[in-house]
Amino acid sequence: MDAYERITRNAAEVVTEEEIEALADDPDGKRAYVGYEPSGVLHIGHMLTANKLIDLQEAGFEVTVLLADVHAYLNDKGSFEDIRHTAERMRDQFIAYGLDESNTQFVLGSDFQLDDDYTLDLHSLELETTLARAERAMAEITSGDSVKVSQAVYPLMQALDIPYLGVDLAVGGMEQRKVHMLARDVLPSIDREPPTSLHTPLIADLGTGRGKMSSSTGVTISMEDSRDDIESKVNDAYCPPTADPEPTDDGEARENPVLQVFEYHVFPRFDTVVVERPEEYGGDLEYDSYDALEAELESGELHPADAKGALAEYLDRLIAPGREQLAE
Repeated sequence: MDAYERITRNAAEVVTEEEIEALADDPDGKRAYVGYEPSGVLHIGHMLTANKLIDLQEAGFEVTVLLADVHAYLNDKGSFEDIRHTAERMRDQFIAYGLDESNTQFVLGSDFQLDDDYTLDLHSLELETTLARAERAMAEITSGDSVKVSQAVYPLMQALDIPYLGVDLAVGGMEQRKVHMLARDVLPSIDREPPTSLHTPLIADLGTGRGKMSSSTGVTISMEDSRDDIESKVNDAYCPPTADPEPTDDGEARENPVLQVFEYHVFPRFDTVVVERPEEYGGDLEYDSYDALEAELESGELHPADAKGALAEYLDRLIAPGREQLAE
């Protein structure tokens, strides 16, 4: 796998293709970043972008993880003291999950976002941005019917973080796309380059296959989960014998979240996946690619129940180091 293939593996979108190709031509020493509100415990959404950061490190990139304590404060996630304690816990969990500690810089937002130059540049972006434009970008972080002024500032800070961190590539889930497009629009107004960005897919709700998996609603998987918790959640997951399920009666699209987790979490971290089965049911199945596993689920050779059993096993292997770190 060459640098371009590793950088773009499992990406839902890159902006722009030409800019990504230029980075792939000489990735050594380039810097990528992703920002997270400190929320306590890593869940499967954090792990998806972390998998991409691991890919980027293997391609030659250095990685910055922004633990966005000021953003969390603006989004009413607690006191600064509590948020910073949470950020420290998350840092240790990312290392336990597999980020190369020697090649990862962890930065608190408050390390630079309270400085005079940052504040003046933020005010300059506020002058260039309509409230309607900011509202579109912040749609993924708001809750309730009332929009607070702090939430309007939030996406402009996300845009400004990119040049202040000195990164070459901004990484985020597809829910961050509007923020990155805002950054491309407004940063040139303060003589900053529009950022190159890479967006990871959204995984459907584990129980229904609809919408997206969320730590606040529905079922998710986190580093707090025991082996039994993981098995229970995966066994209850929506997993029809196809990668392309029929929509709901209301016409809402569905995905197969079990296959999505195999594709975006398991196969990027394991060269081979073994599905254990009794000899009377055909014996073990071994896959060296996601496509092979998906094809055998479609054909009926791989039963959904056996796929779930294997998924629980490999998720537990991924989560166990972080779970142990939390216990310590």
